[in-house]
Formats: sequence, structure tokens, C-alpha cells
Amino acid sequence: MTHATDLLPGARSAGPQAQAQPQVLVAGHPRRPARLVARSLFVLTKPRIIELLLVTTLPTMLLAEHGWPPAWLIAATLAGGALAAGSANTLNCFIDRDIDALMRRTSRRPLAASGAKAVIRPGEALASGIVLGAAATLLLGLTVNWLAAALADGAILFYVFVYTLGLKRRTASNIVIGGAAGCFPVLVGWAAVTGRVSLAPVVLFAVIFFWTPPHFWALAMKFRDDYAAAGVPMLPVVAPAAVVTRKILFYSYAMVAATLVLIPYAGWLYGGCAAGLGAWFLVRAHQLRARVADGDTRAPIRLFHQSIAYLTLLFAVVAVAAVLPWGR
Repeated sequence: MTHATDLLPGARSAGPQAQAQPQVLVAGHPRRPARLVARSLFVLTKPRIIELLLVTTLPTMLLAEHGWPPAWLIAATLAGGALAAGSANTLNCFIDRDIDALMRRTSRRPLAASGAKAVIRPGEALASGIVLGAAATLLLGLTVNWLAAALADGAILFYVFVYTLGLKRRTASNIVIGGAAGCFPVLVGWAAVTGRVSLAPVVLFAVIFFWTPPHFWALAMKFRDDYAAAGVPMLPVVAPAAVVTRKILFYSYAMVAATLVLIPYAGWLYGGCAAGLGAWFLVRAHQLRARVADGDTRAPIRLFHQSIAYLTLLFAVVAVAAVLPWGR
């Protein structure tokens, strides 16, 4: 689910330790410590991406309530959302294990290893992803509502079938369309509080939708050679850098425009902060274009990190404006 961003730093942090552990042969097969297997399965959920998805869910719930929803509802929604995201990410790793092995940055993920170095087996990862998805559905459906559960399931299915299986290896527009999977958490959060989907969460969906290409293309520019080696047609692989930075600028302007559409609902305090944050990000996006033209190879990864900071701050403002008694 995230998108938008299956390659965030930290998503593979336990890989080297997992491979470095000694294995004892029992009846011709390596005996794997249960703790090591559990840790490897946890790594496949990409916890850093889950954190970013939850950053958008809670503020949306506060905005829907115009205050704090019940604590049990927040806990159940965030737990269900985390399970759904973990399911989607695990299934993504299962499907992409062949190209993960070809990319230097992802080659240490548990499923990228083979033979004696393998900590977990593909079938175990597939089962884990399915179980996590089922658990998310039941938790959200039984404790929150079935609309929230259906939206979480929609995110899993979209990420797995539309992005991972359908688009990722076939078109340079993969992340533009497939990134919509990472937008679903705001719909889940809103539905959890109100039992429906209305205009405000759709606007937040659009904000994340337009944010995803600049965020992900900046990362892909940094690791262009990895994608090329794996035969994945990310835009920075198939298009000149000037084209990529121009498209990043286009989506950045669309993203900022979408944030301003939310002002009538979120209020003037949010509007002022959103305008300031948007201006800051647009300056950074223009700087990226100029610096890449000058040969600055560090500029893309800086914008990648700045995009995370931008989205985090924007949704923090959504949360603060929602709970304050003034500013709306």
C-alpha cells in the first residue's frame, strides 16, 4: 500500500543481519531460528512505509471528527491500516523477489536471497501477506466498519494487481497510476469516523496522488542504474533528466493546488500553513531542476527527503487545525 514508495530507507534494514546468522542443518535442511524468521517476515512489511501511511490516517480522522475520535477507534483503525499496508508490502516483495535480487539497493531483502542464504521461503512470505490482509479485514470490519475494511482491501488489491503485477514492469507511468494505492489510508481514516466518503477525503486523496510522482521520481533519479539493471521502466530510466524534473515540477504545482482546495473545510489556519509549505516545496522543486542541469547528483535525494518532511508537516497542520477551537 504507500506507494506510494516501496524503497524507503530502512525497509531492508534487517536483511544483512538476517543473512549473517548461522544455520544448522537438520535432516539435510537448514534449521532457522523462529526469531530470525519472524524478523525477516516483519522486514517484508516495510515498516518505514507503514509509518508514513499512518501519518496521513490519524490527521484525517481528526479532521473528520473536528476533534479527537474515541481512543479505541483510533487504535483499531491504525492497527488495521498497518496490517493492510504490511500485507500489500509483503505481497509486493513476494512478487518482486526476482528484480530485488538484481538491484543493489534491494538485494539484501530476505526474499532476494537464494539457496543456503535464504532465511524465509517464498511460500511463507505469500502466506504471511495473505494472513495480514485477512487480519486487517476482520479487525476493521468487526471493530470499525465494513466500508473502512473494504477500502483497505481495495488498497491491497490495487497495489498488488494494478501496480506491482500490471504496471511496474510495463510502463513509465507505473508510479503515477499505481501510486494511488498509497492514497487509500485517508479514505479509510475518514470512513472509520463518519461511515462514508465525502469531498474532503477525496481532496486529501488527490494531494497524496500528486505528491507521489515527485517523491518517487526523485528517489528513482538517485537509483536510476538499479532500475535499469532490473529492466524496470521508471521514468528516470527511459527519459532524460530534464524531462523528469519538468514532470516533477508539474505534479508539484498540482499537489500544492490540491492542498488549497481543502481550505474551505480545514480553515484559514490550515490554509496559511499549506500555502507556506507549498511555496517552500515549489522552491525546492525548481532548485532540483536547476541543480540537475548543473550536474548536481545529490539534488534528487535531497528532494526525496524534503518531500517526506513536506507531507508530514502538511498533515500535522491538518491535525492541529482540526483539534483547535479556532482557525476554522
